[in-house]
Amino acid sequence: MVPTAVGQERASNLPLTHVADFPLPGHTTRLDYESYDPDRHLLFIAHLGDGEVIVFDVGASRVVARIAGVSSVHGVLAIPEMARVYASATGTDEIVAIDEATLKIVARMPGGHYPDGMAYAPEVHKLYASDETDSTETVVDVRTNQRVATTPLGGEVGNTQYDAQSHHIFVNVQTRNELVEIDPTVDRIVARFALQGADHNHGLLIGPQDSLAFVACQGNDKLLAFDMKARRVVQSFDIGKDPDVLAFDPEQGRLYVAGEGGVVSVFSVKGSNVNKIGEGRLGPNAHVVTVDPATHRSYFPLKNVDGRPVLRVMAPG
Repeated sequence: MVPTAVGQERASNLPLTHVADFPLPGHTTRLDYESYDPDRHLLFIAHLGDGEVIVFDVGASRVVARIAGVSSVHGVLAIPEMARVYASATGTDEIVAIDEATLKIVARMPGGHYPDGMAYAPEVHKLYASDETDSTETVVDVRTNQRVATTPLGGEVGNTQYDAQSHHIFVNVQTRNELVEIDPTVDRIVARFALQGADHNHGLLIGPQDSLAFVACQGNDKLLAFDMKARRVVQSFDIGKDPDVLAFDPEQGRLYVAGEGGVVSVFSVKGSNVNKIGEGRLGPNAHVVTVDPATHRSYFPLKNVDGRPVLRVMAPG
């Protein structure tokens, strides 16, 4: 059993201050993943219920485009060096490519069944999409926008992340409580790791430093810290109900975990030391978060605040 981490008492307040709520277009339907391009200061938000990608200019603090025709869009991932964004259209089981210059759809490709979260392996120019209910990983060559492989994973798939240290792809297999490692040069599984203390491990974030990965478990509302060198769980924390998306601010060493229940948990990550520094209710269905590493502001799309969707912006408090 993984010991419960010391100093993880549930905090009553978030170490955040409210900057503003910006109105988002469309209906009060589910908003899903978001992805930020810091080069162009553009935030791409999946408006799942409306089947479109919303483009928000962070510098101008306004919506600059609505990209329609992305049915039941779940995942969205900006690849700044390619000036391209990819979105997973679950309604049509497609991966959709969007040009950042024109903000127009330029390609569609098969995405398995129920494509969700995505990751990019730059050395091999490949995009990896979790096919949640198909128990597979779809692999796309972004140079040709063609599906080049489908990797069976043996269970329902959670989020997918790229590890810059090993140059490998890691995937949550949430019905097996496992983390799977894929070598993108051959698109085959090279290792499976049982996640001690996990129950339906869905959310995943691999830190850019310090060799830690973080796994959010929806079945038991836990955050697991996974040592990427030792390849094992080293800490476990209680967090808010139904955790989903994680974000990390490397300069401040802050980890954000957003949950379906509206509770956000904030952690300090200094080397191998992980401590909860605050937790509280941020807003209804606050299950998605991203961070601007330059300003340290965090962005939470909320589907219904006083009868309209908004983008809630917070700053470190």
